[in-house]
Amino acid sequence: MVKPDSKPKQNSKPKAKKHYRPAGKKKEGNAAKYVTRSQAVKHLQVNLPLFRRLCILKGIFPREPKKKVKGNHHTYYHVKDISFLEREPLLEIFRDKRAHEKKVKKAEAKKNPDLAKRLRTRAPTYKLDRVIRERYPTFIDALRDLDDCLTMVHLFAALPALEREKIEVQRIHKCRRLSHEWQAYISRTHKLRKTFVSVKGIYYQAEVEGQKITWLTPHALQQVMPDDVDFNVMLNFLEVYETLLAFINYRLYHSINVKYPPILDPRLEALASDLYALSRYFDVNSRTSVVDPQVSSTSGSEQVETQQKVGTASDESELRLAQLQHQLPSNEPGALMRLVEDDAGDDEEDDDTRECKKLFRNLKFFLSREVPRESLLFVIPAFGGVVSWEGEGAPFKEDDQTITHKIVDRPTLVRTSLSREYVQPQWVYDCVNARVILPTEDYMVGKIPPPHLSPFVDHESEGYVPEYAETIKRLQAAARKEVLPLPGVGNEDLEDPQKLLSEGIIDRAEASEAAERKRKMILEQNRYLDELKMEVEGVQNSSTPSDNKQSSSKEAREESEPDLEQIVEDYANMSKTVMSRRKRKIYEAMQIGKQRKKAHVDLLKERKKKIQAAKESEEN
Repeated sequence: MVKPDSKPKQNSKPKAKKHYRPAGKKKEGNAAKYVTRSQAVKHLQVNLPLFRRLCILKGIFPREPKKKVKGNHHTYYHVKDISFLEREPLLEIFRDKRAHEKKVKKAEAKKNPDLAKRLRTRAPTYKLDRVIRERYPTFIDALRDLDDCLTMVHLFAALPALEREKIEVQRIHKCRRLSHEWQAYISRTHKLRKTFVSVKGIYYQAEVEGQKITWLTPHALQQVMPDDVDFNVMLNFLEVYETLLAFINYRLYHSINVKYPPILDPRLEALASDLYALSRYFDVNSRTSVVDPQVSSTSGSEQVETQQKVGTASDESELRLAQLQHQLPSNEPGALMRLVEDDAGDDEEDDDTRECKKLFRNLKFFLSREVPRESLLFVIPAFGGVVSWEGEGAPFKEDDQTITHKIVDRPTLVRTSLSREYVQPQWVYDCVNARVILPTEDYMVGKIPPPHLSPFVDHESEGYVPEYAETIKRLQAAARKEVLPLPGVGNEDLEDPQKLLSEGIIDRAEASEAAERKRKMILEQNRYLDELKMEVEGVQNSSTPSDNKQSSSKEAREESEPDLEQIVEDYANMSKTVMSRRKRKIYEAMQIGKQRKKAHVDLLKERKKKIQAAKESEEN
């Protein structure tokens, strides 16, 4: 039996069909925002090394999307970054270079050396000036990204030239020139703040335009080239850093009215005295240099003044400038570090610069041949000292009677002079970090020097202050005429007015005022602790007259503190209960880190006690 057709309802609407997006069409979410590296290489139609080079030059780095569509084993890039690379003019230049290399190889294969030689002279070239201006719109942005740049340039300045790694001699000379130009500016303007000698190398920190810049320089030793390092990637980074540092040096040199690039004395360059040659270039070319007539002889001072007048003339050629540098007397004691006597810009200098400028003032150093010469030639003038070394091209000889300190790194000395002090190189670095002239007894030749403390570590926040750090702190306080507690005495003992009165530091009236202030502070502290305890226990604190009576009665009681550890623990537990699981895990991880830090500090203290006990037993 066939059922009759039922009539459709009048109010019912036809059901819409579900839309299915065809494969390869429009995407949404992370699939539309990010692409993998293989997809980007295929889209740009380049090989992987060229893609890496473009990313390094343009400053494009991989991204970490929240949801990795293709899997966790892929490297992802943003779609906008790839679109920027697609329209980059460097991409077309690299393609032209690749086609040009094919033409050269083809000419060589056909045994046509004339054509190959002619093609090599017409190779496409490019510059990264536009890329640097795009990546760093302002000068401050460039300074903020200068740490890795300086470290890389100083590293390649100390590497040997290797053809198999494509490290050319010209590139090493360029890195060495850029690094010396940077050091000469820092030394000229006294912008160096900290230095630390480690196993990796020597760390420096300077402050330029309010930005702290830290870099690492390798030791002056023979560098071993490892096999597991991809020097092609490092050379790509170096290509950007060389252009960036040249821009920064140009800006900094013109800020102090010095021409850039500098033209150095070829004789001093041949003797590897680039920093000294740059200092003499500053003396000749700077418009604000000041000549001290008492340091040099009459003929030498007249010659320097004449050179300054000629050097500052607008129509002087660069060749004449190099000739004037060559004519500058090399035996003049003040010629090496005349840049530290420049007092014309004192009004624009900050307090740190003035303090660094006067640290080694009126001190004259002579470097022995076994000490790190380039590092000390950079550090000593940056803090106002005058320095020379053993060898040709030095401003003054070893037999100069005005030398105050000789830096020696030998176990013994054959002959000594009573008019000077013989210290190890660590004394210079420790004085720089402490900003005071430290006693030289512990740094004498043949002695084991004190521990070389890092200025980049805050010992108080770490929880352990070394003994020598406390000694330096007392010497700094003595230089500033401050009062510090004696060893084994805390700050609370120093704040006790009765002890200060008995020691004669303050008089009786000041002692009574200090005692009254201390009593009020203790009362306020006890009141705050009581309120905190009542809040933890759940008792509401109300400002009623009865509370005022209780507080007045508490003033009469003896000054005893409640159990602070229990209050802090209860408050921490109460705060922990209202935390989410994620924040609670982070908090527990922080507590574990604090416990490890405390265990490390306890271990250091235990070692210190054992060392002191061993010393006492040996003395007895």
